[in-house]
Amino acid sequence: MPTRVIPVDPFDLVIFGGTGDLARRKILPALFVRYLACQLPADARIIGAARADLDDTGFRALAAEAIAEFGCETSRHGRDLKGFLETLHYVSVDARGEGGWPELKAMMRDGVIRAFYFSVGPALFGDLAERLHAHGIADRGCRLVVEKPFGRDLESARELNATLAQHFDEAQIYRIDHYLGKETVQNLMAVRFGNVLFEPLWNNHYVDHIQITVAETVGVAGRGEYYDRAGAMRDMVQNHLMQLLCLIAMEPPNMFEAGAVRDEKLKVIRALQPVDPHQIVRGQYDPRDDIPGYREEAGNPRSHTESFIALKVHIDNWRWAGVPFYLRTGKRLKARSSEIAVVFNELGHSIFEEDVEPHRNILSIRLQPNEGIDLQVTIKEPGPGGMRLIDLPLDMTFADALDGHDEDVADAYERLIMDVIRGNQTLFMRGDEVEAAWAWTDPIIAGWRGRNDVPKHYESGSNGPEDSQMLLHRDGRRWREIKGE
Repeated sequence: MPTRVIPVDPFDLVIFGGTGDLARRKILPALFVRYLACQLPADARIIGAARADLDDTGFRALAAEAIAEFGCETSRHGRDLKGFLETLHYVSVDARGEGGWPELKAMMRDGVIRAFYFSVGPALFGDLAERLHAHGIADRGCRLVVEKPFGRDLESARELNATLAQHFDEAQIYRIDHYLGKETVQNLMAVRFGNVLFEPLWNNHYVDHIQITVAETVGVAGRGEYYDRAGAMRDMVQNHLMQLLCLIAMEPPNMFEAGAVRDEKLKVIRALQPVDPHQIVRGQYDPRDDIPGYREEAGNPRSHTESFIALKVHIDNWRWAGVPFYLRTGKRLKARSSEIAVVFNELGHSIFEEDVEPHRNILSIRLQPNEGIDLQVTIKEPGPGGMRLIDLPLDMTFADALDGHDEDVADAYERLIMDVIRGNQTLFMRGDEVEAAWAWTDPIIAGWRGRNDVPKHYESGSNGPEDSQMLLHRDGRRWREIKGE
């Protein structure tokens, strides 16, 4: 089942921070895979821009190494890799000075799409935006891609939005969240709004509760300094989990179009109720065997930053009144797993006398690993001996559904970068959406600081703090098991 290729117009894509970790791990490998899919036009140009003293040859060597390490097997694509590398160019620029900007301007072509990827820290956004305009490099039709973290609170998010707004219209700004580029996340919208089966049940009359879990096995090594200033609430809940919550809870937009989709997501954020402090559990992983603990990896022996958080959230509208949303995310958990689970109500009355166990239908959307969707249904257990009921999943793993063609499930960055070139903002965050998320998040963080809350300790490789289990047990519910590959 080959991927349907939608061509894009000729473009110049400038990657600021082109020699950095994100460019090497994600951006350059993603562009190469799109090149293999014949999705880049023949005259596309990709320009790396950073402070490093490189030329085109050096940047191409860096890209080849990155693709070999983080992308696909290059030995099978020698000729294609050579062709892709010829699209790469490099210029050394000083984000806060004047060095390199005239050279970058000379490289830009007229009559093609201009896109600028800010693969740098937010502190440089304003400097880059100002110089792009001061040197006449940014035109009216250009696109700007900015990575998270987009602020660390409402005030800083507003400042960043205001800084970018001085030089770019909102329609030109693409705030990227790679979770929204995942195939399963988009299939969530297809399942909800493309099937008559689900949407009539998507409300408080039929849904008991919803769980959203993003579990990681890695710690914070290599990101300790940043993470200790952010924590799980800022690093994951305010953006990734918030976006998943919006997609699962939003009202049907009148069309699958950027403005309509983002309007409905914004309504969800604004309808979130303040969170009771007793409905929040923060945790921090301890050392185990030869695995260092959070404080050691963060380089802060007295840190009170959370590496785990679980919270119970309510949405104050007619569709979801009374339905709890349980969110959790953490580092050094038992498995790498991201899942949204819609847990439907129990059957009101069972006609089967021998059936004493409660049964629920559960729709599970797996974001990673093994992207797919399954629906837990109740069936008769095979064999004689009466009507014994069991719950089994109807499973659609994308790799299986696509006859094993894993390459047909595009990486999130592949899809999102191509959407930037096409001018499609549907899977990107809008400025007011970001600010609304911080407006909800800030009081939660201020609350535990005001109470001097200390994270609960949990063992590396576990499900997180025991208190997080009680968050559901008090309501007569249980977290779903964290399962990996």
